[in-house]
Amino acid sequence: MRLDFLHAGRPGTVRVEVAANDDPAALGCSDDARGLPYCRAVIEQDARGYGDALGWIQLVHSSDTPRSFAVDPFEPLGEVTHPFCFFGFAPTLFDGPSRRAREDMTWRAHTFLGGIRNDREAFSILGFAWGFTIRDGEVSIVGPTELDRSAWDDRVPSLEESCPRWRFLPGSVRG
Repeated sequence: MRLDFLHAGRPGTVRVEVAANDDPAALGCSDDARGLPYCRAVIEQDARGYGDALGWIQLVHSSDTPRSFAVDPFEPLGEVTHPFCFFGFAPTLFDGPSRRAREDMTWRAHTFLGGIRNDREAFSILGFAWGFTIRDGEVSIVGPTELDRSAWDDRVPSLEESCPRWRFLPGSVRG
């Protein structure tokens, strides 16, 4: 999937790949990720310097956990006080969920490309959904599909709960 955007007055594109993880070791994942999807989103942008500073915010809902959508951090960093799983100059997003048991479940991610305005004020530029369903031991990959403007607003309460020192601007910001 390809998503076009405008940020800092410059055009950009995100190319999203969601596919079955048939070789977990090659992707740095545990063998528990085999057959589940992975997601890789690559930014191509004409901006330079600070105009190219962007981040990925991902919230996940899984039917095998009690919480609704929750911030999905980059686990090797441990607990962080910001909402971004990746942040940098045109950062690439990668996620490869794993599950030891293959019981019936649904797993959905809402993934947003965003940025920072002022002090601890995050906004969304675009978003997409992806995930998987397991039924009777069979994995079905879902997405990616583009999210509309309201999806970010729907996730703001979860973001505010997880990152109380941050503000989250409503609506997707384009331009």
